[in-house]
Amino acid sequence: MRIIPAIDIINGECVRLSKGDYSQKTIYNSNVLDVAKNFEANGIEFLHLVDLDGAKQNQIINYKILEQISNQTNLIIDFGGGLKSEKDIKIAFESGANQITLGSVAVKNPELFQASFEKYGSEKIILGADARQEKIAISGWLEESENNIYDFIKEKIDKGIEYVISTDIDKDGMLEGPSFELYEKIISQNPDIKLIASGGITSTNDLVQLKSLDCEGAIIGKALYENRITFNDLKPFL
Repeated sequence: MRIIPAIDIINGECVRLSKGDYSQKTIYNSNVLDVAKNFEANGIEFLHLVDLDGAKQNQIINYKILEQISNQTNLIIDFGGGLKSEKDIKIAFESGANQITLGSVAVKNPELFQASFEKYGSEKIILGADARQEKIAISGWLEESENNIYDFIKEKIDKGIEYVISTDIDKDGMLEGPSFELYEKIISQNPDIKLIASGGITSTNDLVQLKSLDCEGAIIGKALYENRITFNDLKPFL
């Protein structure tokens, strides 16, 4: 199972939100590149980079930071937030993203989502399936759709998507443990899925349990920034 630390960006700074609430923001570092370099120095290979400014403004904003990290580290980066047009997606890949996560577009513009998937391939496009009470949330979690998460994922898997990042929003940033039941149900319905769990991971026990469910990856945020999980703790997983 891949260990994927997260960096969320607002105003060029590394932040974490609680339950996706922009008013509940904690700034952890004003230099995002330093954070990424520290991850790499501690044996991390993968990075989940989220442009929260972009998610709120419906267009890519922090692509220069993506470019810096891509040019100055060897981290394998998946990038999301604000990718709402063909131009945004092109900028993200040209700025160094190895993969991109598309959530809102998959709901609001399924034609663009499918065209991007067909153009770049299943290794490059991750479906973002973030939910609150099993309903897909979009636009930086500021909007809720009527899409049931299980039907939403199944529809995209049937069309060829392999990678899915799923966050239970009520768990995100709360350090109360991940949504094991949600992930178990998703994987049982889609045995070939490459599911990346996100939100609520607090301990290495959480990681062990997610691995036992056959999650392909696990995204860690606040637990790493607040030393609930240390780089030393992660060594057996790297």
